[in-house]
Amino acid sequence: MFDRVRARLAADTESTESTVGLFVDGPNVFREEFDVDLDDLRDAARDLGRVGVIRLYLDEHATPGLIQAAEARGFEVIVTSGDVDVKLAVDATALSGDGTIDRLAIASRDTDFKPVLEYAGTVGVETVAIAPGSYGRSDALRNAADDAVTLGT
Repeated sequence: MFDRVRARLAADTESTESTVGLFVDGPNVFREEFDVDLDDLRDAARDLGRVGVIRLYLDEHATPGLIQAAEARGFEVIVTSGDVDVKLAVDATALSGDGTIDRLAIASRDTDFKPVLEYAGTVGVETVAIAPGSYGRSDALRNAADDAVTLGT
């Protein structure tokens, strides 16, 4: 019995898989010009490690269908009446600073998130900028992050 417990604890200790936090800027990602799929976003996060946080930030104009589809795929949906960027930035910064995540992935084309990626890097959190497509890629985000992913390529 004790040998099995010790083996499990040793395996848990040796696990090097990062805990990923994916933060999706809905208004900037789910646009007509981009063909972004919720499953692709979730899979991109899973490719980065163990998903601990997966959030989709939307404004009050979001359709009920998008909200339901996101929740059905495991996203925590945050609907704000104000600026989506502010809520996402505050949450991502807080979780980067408190040790909840080891890897921060932000799906957006908005350069407003550059300081969030830079802060996360200063506290030892790996960063990934996820672009909704090659036309939606932000060079500023890509250059601020440790790694970059472009959906649909």
